[in-house]
Amino acid sequence: MARSRRRSAALVGDLSICQTAIMSGSAITDGAAALGDDDLQQLARVAATTRQLEQELAKVIVGQHDTITQVLTAMVAGGHCLLIGVPGLAKTLLVHSLAETLKLQFSRIQFTPDLMPSDITGTEVIQEDRASGTRAFRFLPGPVFANVVLADEINRTPPKTQAALLEAMQEGQVTVGGQKHSLPRPFFVLATQNPIEQEGTYPLPEAQLDRFMFSIRMDYPAEDEELAIVLRTTADRHDRVTPQLGADELLNLARVVRRVPIAEPVARYALQLARMTRPQAAGIPDFIKQYVTWGAGPRASQYLVLGAKARAALDGRSLVETRDINAVAAPVLRHRIRVNFAAEADGVSVDQIVAQLIERLRERARKGDDERAVAQVFRSADAG
Repeated sequence: MARSRRRSAALVGDLSICQTAIMSGSAITDGAAALGDDDLQQLARVAATTRQLEQELAKVIVGQHDTITQVLTAMVAGGHCLLIGVPGLAKTLLVHSLAETLKLQFSRIQFTPDLMPSDITGTEVIQEDRASGTRAFRFLPGPVFANVVLADEINRTPPKTQAALLEAMQEGQVTVGGQKHSLPRPFFVLATQNPIEQEGTYPLPEAQLDRFMFSIRMDYPAEDEELAIVLRTTADRHDRVTPQLGADELLNLARVVRRVPIAEPVARYALQLARMTRPQAAGIPDFIKQYVTWGAGPRASQYLVLGAKARAALDGRSLVETRDINAVAAPVLRHRIRVNFAAEADGVSVDQIVAQLIERLRERARKGDDERAVAQVFRSADAG
């Protein structure tokens, strides 16, 4: 009963911000009008296609529903993902199967300490024209030239190779021999890390971590799910997924996602959530000053809004709500907040800090609603 009351209170806190925006007539933050009929029809198709994608992936992936949803959200938003999980959780199978369902070209790069930048971007070779006898350089594209790139154990390669992938992620191109080569679109990088072994690794610098839209943690499957995995993988069966969406359709969907409207109070909610992670700011909670060394930057606010838009679109909704921002808060902020030794000593994780911040904003929203209700009573009394 107490848990039910807490869920009801959380839902009221989420809805209060949206209701405030509607009652106050708040404008859309980017000045865009509401979606047109074509966009609304496409959003309805997107919701149906999302369900089909999940059904297809369920043929080869058991469980991991939250992971699949977060990866799909990042892909339609045009972002990259960092997958963190122990070996054997089907990270490679998930990414490969997702590329097949979207009819995208897939490439896997196994990062090792001796991997060179040219091993992933490509290299130039001398080619002789047999007819004329002249020689010229010809560019041979590397494995990064694909729509979906799985960067397996990205923290096992030196920083110079990691930096080569950084340009590809941010600019959508690579530079070889002074020449720029554009990557195919859409382009997604899904990198994996093993949280167990840290010896002989090269931790990603904050600048490159910030390029990833989501940091997704894959946990062990439940007992029933693990039993289904064992029975399925030890039987003589070979399930295949059926493509549901093409590259052009995915690019068009990404444009529709950016046109999904968001009310200013909801966007400000995302902004406040990111700003409250910074211990140097004024008026922040005491537990942030106690446990956080460095907070999230402006890119976190951008990805909170963009991820919320993508989540609303995948759900077939034409308006962003605070529940969408809450849903993407942990994967957006998880790798952008640096906790100190006190947090590690007390066993406080970044996810717990984000959950406390969301609850603090809900309490603030409920308090604001109570104050507005009291003010309305006094205004009614004065009018009477």
